Amino acid sequence: QVQLVESGGGLVQAGDSLRLSCAASGRTFSSSNANMAWFRQAPGKEREFVAGTSRTGGRTFYADSVKGRFTISRDNAKNTVYLEMNSLKPEDTAVYYCAADLSFVVWSDRYAYSYWGQGTQVTVSS
Repeated sequence: QVQLVESGGGLVQAGDSLRLSCAASGRTFSSSNANMAWFRQAPGKEREFVAGTSRTGGRTFYADSVKGRFTISRDNAKNTVYLEMNSLKPEDTAVYYCAADLSFVVWSDRYAYSYWGQGTQVTVSS
């Protein structure tokens, strides 16, 4: 069984920064074997792709809405993926979810991921 646990969410003001973490664990799971991503879901909206990173971190992908403001990174030695969020806007308010899959994924397709965390709330006030 794979577990993904997010942390780092909170209430901030517009223009502030936050760093989310996603710690992965499992008896036979190693994050170095998994493509990992962040999604978010705002109230009344569908879950949407935010950023993704390939197994080694050599490739990263971002939604247009966060390019230049968010950075995804990973530390496979710690089985952890991070999302550095800068210049936060009220429209970034959402529950942020970590996702992982051991197979090739279409990064933005939430149905492509087998493993999900419980989410962490990010609220940005204006």
